[in-house]
Amino acid sequence: MTSSALPAGMTISAEITPAFAEILTPEALALVAKLHRAFQPRRKALLAARAERVKRLDAGERPDFLAETKHIREDASWKVAPLPKALECRRVEITGPVEAKMVINAFNSGADSYMTDFEDSNAPSWSNQIQGQINLKAAIRRTLTLEQNGKTYKLNDKIATLQVRPRGWHLDEKHVLIDGERISGGIFDFALFMFHNAKEQIARGAGPFFYLPKMESHLEARLWNDIFVMTQNELGLPQGTIKATVLIETIVAAFEMEEILYELREHSAGLNAGRWDYIFSCIKKFKVDRNFCLADRAKVTMTAPFMRAYALLLLKTCHKRGAPAIGGMSALIPIKNDPEKNAVAMQGIINDKKRDATDGYDGGWVAHPGLVEPSMKEFVAVLGDKPNQWSKTREDVNVAAADLLNFQPETPITEGGLRMNINVGIHYLGAWLAGNGCVPIHNLMEDAATAEISRSQVWQWIRSPKGVLDDGRKVTAEMVKALVPEELAKIKAGGFVGKFDRAAEIFVEMSTKDAFAEFLTLPLYEEI
Repeated sequence: MTSSALPAGMTISAEITPAFAEILTPEALALVAKLHRAFQPRRKALLAARAERVKRLDAGERPDFLAETKHIREDASWKVAPLPKALECRRVEITGPVEAKMVINAFNSGADSYMTDFEDSNAPSWSNQIQGQINLKAAIRRTLTLEQNGKTYKLNDKIATLQVRPRGWHLDEKHVLIDGERISGGIFDFALFMFHNAKEQIARGAGPFFYLPKMESHLEARLWNDIFVMTQNELGLPQGTIKATVLIETIVAAFEMEEILYELREHSAGLNAGRWDYIFSCIKKFKVDRNFCLADRAKVTMTAPFMRAYALLLLKTCHKRGAPAIGGMSALIPIKNDPEKNAVAMQGIINDKKRDATDGYDGGWVAHPGLVEPSMKEFVAVLGDKPNQWSKTREDVNVAAADLLNFQPETPITEGGLRMNINVGIHYLGAWLAGNGCVPIHNLMEDAATAEISRSQVWQWIRSPKGVLDDGRKVTAEMVKALVPEELAKIKAGGFVGKFDRAAEIFVEMSTKDAFAEFLTLPLYEEI
């Protein structure tokens, strides 16, 4: 595409193949540019507000429910707008990146819904992002096929309902500049998808449905809502056509769940308990608090007091407002060639979904097609033939700010847990740098959120007086640096594909230097 075909003020510094040009049309890019110019100042102001809040939290401030929005929480009259039929039944939702094989397998998995991911499970290289748009455009029109290793992949007649996760507010699309400034990755992903697919989806009986990640306040939800309003006007769609589920995956957003639903009430499809990013957020927000320290990552489960409080408050909040409540994803996956370990993993999945269904959740996430059927059984066992449990309002649940901040367990911290964090961190970073954002490691499906827990825990254990192993040794930068070569050697011996030497350098730097990187993907993005 020549520069003259681009909207005024836009430059693209990456290759535009003939196939890419079918996504990056002048008309689609004009929508990208219009949304950028209208909303980039607000996005930058909200990111600056995040940074200011970090300073206050580092100085000892603690989150609480907002006094200025108390009237919204106490007004029992408002509900989210009615949902289309395609979003009434979401008992099992499968998630994964936007590469063709995953897209086809997820659509065909038997899940009610498929959240396709431009964010945490996708390394956002230029080719991944644009090819992902090509894959989704073809899949919606039922033309996506794949020939791989002598096998043909194609879509079944009955497929899952599509939901799309664009990138979070903190992520740029570095290859596209408007007026000399990088654009929001989320706006870029959203606008291209809407332009090419919204009307086609409506014609096929569904609609443009989204998942919104990494939200930290109701003002960030308001920004998305205003983008939805403008986009619907630009494309000639009725207001309220877009529906979006917000991932509650930051500790600060947990105190604004009703307000987030309120801001998006014409476009809301509920909330999701994004557990892994939520744990990372807790570590990140209280990283310098000498009284804060979490145990080995494997010990911080959904039954931990702060996680249980968060899950129940999210459920109660959604159903109070007529919105779906969707459970998060267990990282467990099927284990081939080891029946005993596989039985343990499958029981873990079953227990997770049984708890969510019994609590009153309307559905939950899985990361692998092999988990759809056992997960579905647990929701069907509770729901029967009902599509959801919106009527289960959980008036018995009363969660105070102190409950959301009851950070247990603190122990044990073990050498095995420290080694696991180092191993997972290096392995994931190495795969990400090589273009893969969704990686099975040690029989768990790791994405950016789980890797964030690993590196942020190590950073915090080094600095916290409570960062002491169960054998009495203090976790130090020297200890971490000594263990890194050993874990790097284990990864290399496994025959995995990735840029692991560079990943090890990055992991050491991120976990031992004084400055804490807000997101590991920000510096990594500059290297791909």
